[in-house]
Amino acid sequence: MPTEISLAFSATYQEARHKFLQAASAAGAQHTAWKHPLPGADGEELALDAALLDPAGGPSKPVKLLVVSSACHGVEGYCGSGVQVQALRHPVLLKQAQKAGVALLLLHGLNPYGFSHTRRVTHENVDLNRNFLDFSKMLPRNPAYVDLHLKLLPQHWPPKPVNVAKIMWYLGTRGMKAAQQALSGGQYEVPDGLFFGGTSATWSNATLREVLRHYGTGVAQLAWIDLHSGLGEKGACERTFAMRRGDVVGQARARAWWDGGGATPLKSLDDGSSVSAALTGLMWPCVYDECPASEVTMMAMEFGTVPKLQVLKALRGDHWLYQQQQKALPVAAELVAQIKKELRDAFYVDTDLWKSQVVEQGVGAIAQAAMNM
Repeated sequence: MPTEISLAFSATYQEARHKFLQAASAAGAQHTAWKHPLPGADGEELALDAALLDPAGGPSKPVKLLVVSSACHGVEGYCGSGVQVQALRHPVLLKQAQKAGVALLLLHGLNPYGFSHTRRVTHENVDLNRNFLDFSKMLPRNPAYVDLHLKLLPQHWPPKPVNVAKIMWYLGTRGMKAAQQALSGGQYEVPDGLFFGGTSATWSNATLREVLRHYGTGVAQLAWIDLHSGLGEKGACERTFAMRRGDVVGQARARAWWDGGGATPLKSLDDGSSVSAALTGLMWPCVYDECPASEVTMMAMEFGTVPKLQVLKALRGDHWLYQQQQKALPVAAELVAQIKKELRDAFYVDTDLWKSQVVEQGVGAIAQAAMNM
């Protein structure tokens, strides 16, 4: 029998959205949906759903706002949605937030298209967490990715032994950390490639900014926890600074709230301490633009799943399939299903143990923020 925690997680975007809206309604949250222009994988409506629990109520803005977001990277929504649903079903947590005067804003499905279609990217094939740049200026260059692109996405899938050998040679000669930087740091030159940051703001970029202005304008204290998966040891969680570079005061607050006296230290994307590479076009600093009057404290939570090479293979397969579909080339239904399953498995571990580990850490971090704001 599945546990109560396991029942907070879902097998599809439609199921996840239904559970989220049901839990939000039961908790008394105010719901607003920002509808996506395209349909889901099964023709369903897609939306960035916002659920607000404001202890003060009424038309005035809360003084303290705690944002928890999921599915920045579509398929990672399987993980983040489960945490959000369980948080809404957690009466002790909700009572703690209410007592502390903290309004809780849950943003479900920042990238609903990727969530529904089992892709990490948006419908524009863009990595949302590389898309927040000033596109009127020259975009960053990543020649190391350009050199690697054809090896990553060969003509045939699954890749043949000679291609696997080339990839392993590259990883061996460059080293995993340098290769990870070249691969995932962000690139703006190959639109059908991996970790493409786009050449203009995506729907999710523009919509998130609108949501932040809608709820965050005039808020004195704004905290934000963004939920991710796919890097690190299975069941482990890395907590990462998500403030604007140079915001040392905000980083100090984040450390005081969330590092657990050193038990759960916050890592940085910029100094090599994180499981992630240093990234361009990060999403999180947009809150400084949209809510300039707020005192901001933020972190990202990265829940580990499977080994890096397994994640890389899944991402390569997904982008290979995207290339075939863009060219209207036929792909066997069995291969499509296998590619989709491998991608989902890379970012979501469908076991009671993993789900319990994710919820314990995710809900715990939300509680820490509510108590410290």
